[in-house]
Amino acid sequence: MLEKGKISAIQLIILLYPTITATAILVLPATTGSFAKQDMWLSPIWASTFGYLSIFIAYALHKYYPQKTLIEYSEKIVGMIPGKLIGFGFLFFLLHTNGMNLRDYGEFVVGNFLQKTPIIVVVLSMAFVCAITVYGGIEVLARSSQFFFPVFVVLFLFIIVLLIPVLNPKNILPVMGEGLTPSIKGALIPSQWFNEFILISFLLPYLNKKKNAFKWGVLSVSLVMITLVITNLFSLLLFGDITSYFTYPFMDAARYISIADFLQHVELIVMALWVTGMFIKISVFYYAIVLGTAQWLGLTSYRPIVFPIGFLLVVLSIWVTPNLQKLTEFSSTTWPVYAFVFQMFIPVSLLLIAMLRKKKSN
Repeated sequence: MLEKGKISAIQLIILLYPTITATAILVLPATTGSFAKQDMWLSPIWASTFGYLSIFIAYALHKYYPQKTLIEYSEKIVGMIPGKLIGFGFLFFLLHTNGMNLRDYGEFVVGNFLQKTPIIVVVLSMAFVCAITVYGGIEVLARSSQFFFPVFVVLFLFIIVLLIPVLNPKNILPVMGEGLTPSIKGALIPSQWFNEFILISFLLPYLNKKKNAFKWGVLSVSLVMITLVITNLFSLLLFGDITSYFTYPFMDAARYISIADFLQHVELIVMALWVTGMFIKISVFYYAIVLGTAQWLGLTSYRPIVFPIGFLLVVLSIWVTPNLQKLTEFSSTTWPVYAFVFQMFIPVSLLLIAMLRKKKSN
């Protein structure tokens, strides 16, 4: 095994939870609000089905190949050449998606706080910090996440509590006034964020106690679902039908917070929330790319390719889109289908083939 480190079940949750919620907290209310309107708080519940399914698929494949990641057992299941092609496609998808994550991070920071700073500086600095973390291995990544995770959760809860006085409960009515269809439509895009739980396939081989791995994976999906329901619900209760007109509703919600002209500019807390969450998200994707690439190439260590892949990520983050508007359009139209192919269709196909081969061998 290329990776000698081990992580605990708690660290598994700490790695997965911000990986999904970091992006979703800021942009999900606008994304689901345009389809689901006042039922937008229901959309994460339907979308979480894909998260539970991803955990089940990853765990089932892990039981067949307990010491291997998705890149490795693809070759075992479908053969060398098809497995290499699947591995290459999956690694390209992860690289492309993480380039988008990095660009999304840069656009938010530059657009809201550092308007005069070139975006390449913001992107490069985050990529460098993540590269150092990934170079240290999975244990360093897990411990870094363990340090920032409480900060992420406390800042989120702090903003939620401060928003309570300005909420209008009437904005949630009528509940399911047009049936289930709007909330299900609103779940289509976030369902692919939940499908990112397939990244657990790169972490399960290094879990020190695998007995309750499936239970902890399901718990992480449930925590993400609850977080996103709260995010959508509070955005709805504050903005009502106009939620979808904001690029970052959660950020604009924080600007409403003002206590006795003493506690103001709470949006700075949202920036801290975003930076800590995106650091973990980008690092987890980065680690999966580096580890998977080393396994795909048959290297004896993944560390020599950490910084070259970091350079590719920075280049890709600039190349992937000319501006935030195009990035948002791609994320809302093309990316859900693109992500479904790699995060759901391919893993399901691998599992079915593995089950058939197992049955045939028996």
